[in-house]
Amino acid sequence: MLLSFLPLLLWIAALGSTYSTLSDDTLNSIPGPGDDFNIKSGALLAPILRTRVSGTPGNAAVLQHFVDFFTNTLPEWRLEFHNSTSTTPVSEGKKIPFVNLIATRDPPGSRSGDVGRLVLVAHYDSKLTPTGFIGAIDSAVPCAILLHAARSIDAALTRKWEGMGSDELDERKGVQILLLDGEESFVSWTDTDSLYGARALAEHWESSPHVAPSTYRTPLDSIDLFVLLDLLGASAPNVPSYFKPTHWAYKNMAAIERRLRELRLFKSSANHPARVAKRKNKGLRAEGYFLIDAEKPDHDNNFMGGFVEDDHVPFMVRGVDILHIIPVPFPKVWHEITDDAEHLNMDVVEDWTKLVTAFAAEWMELEGFLNGKDEYHDKTEL
Repeated sequence: MLLSFLPLLLWIAALGSTYSTLSDDTLNSIPGPGDDFNIKSGALLAPILRTRVSGTPGNAAVLQHFVDFFTNTLPEWRLEFHNSTSTTPVSEGKKIPFVNLIATRDPPGSRSGDVGRLVLVAHYDSKLTPTGFIGAIDSAVPCAILLHAARSIDAALTRKWEGMGSDELDERKGVQILLLDGEESFVSWTDTDSLYGARALAEHWESSPHVAPSTYRTPLDSIDLFVLLDLLGASAPNVPSYFKPTHWAYKNMAAIERRLRELRLFKSSANHPARVAKRKNKGLRAEGYFLIDAEKPDHDNNFMGGFVEDDHVPFMVRGVDILHIIPVPFPKVWHEITDDAEHLNMDVVEDWTKLVTAFAAEWMELEGFLNGKDEYHDKTEL
């Protein structure tokens, strides 16, 4: 990603679809990642914590990790690969492969062109320099968060859809995970040396109409909200609301964060029971919120817009509504060799994981279907 002062673009207002909040009991049942996010041996996170530059064996190994996860754990998710090639400033004319993985869970019996989707996105490649760069926040952790969120809502989606009649399924909502390749530049950030996979996929989807008659003209039109996660896992993140048309969605996520903190479920909070127990003064302290613009009014015109370039840009310029979850200022380890597993704040990582999972569950209206008894529920919570 790159900071740049681009003009603020005006977008069509996001659809105000039906949205029912999760109960406190359901928020309490949102699973944490537990041992699966152990930086040495965790089944979800550890395999991503390696160099994974596009076109290298490390990159292919991480892609295979994702494929194995969905194939073995979430067989109801449909997997697709989007392949492209491009020369880079360091490839000496050779074309480098970029592979995006698309995992989709739609209501049973749906045609692809009739489903509007929540699309959760992160990039899985790492930067070429400095040598040995891991990219834990950028973006191994966001990728692992998406795997955990998909796994956490999968059984609830099945329960919900099995209990619905065909008339109830007329309002078809699905969820999609995009794990994008080639976000990082190879030399320096330009329009051509960055966002390789995102640019190729957005262009492909724009020119791939669904069969007629379909509710949505193209796969781009099927995106109800594009939620991009990046640079997550460092201490004390401050994430503003970047786009006025999706400020409503930002506020929905911020409301979930506030409730998780009030329920004492955020481990990085000074008011989490484990932290309170360690200090002499047991009184409550002020919360330092991740989503800092929760109180920003809808009519405010001071949104950052295109200030941060990232994988959303090729989709945004084609009219897709974007919720960008990336802290500003960027964490100190950004693009430094210290962006490794040892510099992660694992309490913050877990908090982001619960927040994103709860947001996805709320968006998919899973109240009453997330019962906290699924196979992958974390038993280690206080």
